[in-house]
Amino acid sequence: MSRDGGILAFNKWMEAILTNSKATRKARGCSVFNLGMVDFAEASQLQSELIEQRRAGKIPDVILFLQHRPVITIGAFGGEQNIMVPRDVLEKEGISVTHTDRGGDITYHGPGQLVGYPILDLKIRGRDVHQYVHNLEEVVIRTLDDYSIEAQRDPDYPGVWVGQEKICALGIRVVHWVTKHGFALNISNDLIPFSYINPCGITDRGTTSMQKVLGQKPKIGEVTNSIIRHFSAVFGINVHEAR
Repeated sequence: MSRDGGILAFNKWMEAILTNSKATRKARGCSVFNLGMVDFAEASQLQSELIEQRRAGKIPDVILFLQHRPVITIGAFGGEQNIMVPRDVLEKEGISVTHTDRGGDITYHGPGQLVGYPILDLKIRGRDVHQYVHNLEEVVIRTLDDYSIEAQRDPDYPGVWVGQEKICALGIRVVHWVTKHGFALNISNDLIPFSYINPCGITDRGTTSMQKVLGQKPKIGEVTNSIIRHFSAVFGINVHEAR
């Protein structure tokens, strides 16, 4: 689905949910939207709006799947000291830099990387942030296993790893027990921009992608479908395309 098509479908769904009690009753489980290419600032604002609606009980749980234009994001525990090249290099490459309210340090987002932003109410899931992070990692690990990629956790660093190389970054925030931000899975994105930073503030590890491991480019839509299936199983929730 194109970016405009994804946003249009999302806006129609929101309007129906907020104005039609019948639509609200039908919207159970967890609704999924594929938004295509979305600027990071726009996605952050959209998440904030969804959090308020979720807190008020006006919408169900939601997952936004999208890609970002090239951007380096710095989390609550990060700093610009982990940018390893001059700003003019980033400007030449068309890479912006922004600070964000998620946890974690610094990372890069770009086309070919699948970003998932779950807006979930943890009050009905035990109010356990550590379990939530563990479950997100499990979803990605199972998805990669579908492609015969052996991935694992590292007890010292959040995220999902293939050997000593990170393939999926995690960074979240929880607002009144509703989740924000999420995960970024490297599928076929350019890995060179990761050399411009110390990803997550880590200096002795590398970064990889599904394409690099497999030697071929997976289809983002197929990977998304795999994530949806495993998200349903791991979280025990009916995750479905919004309708």
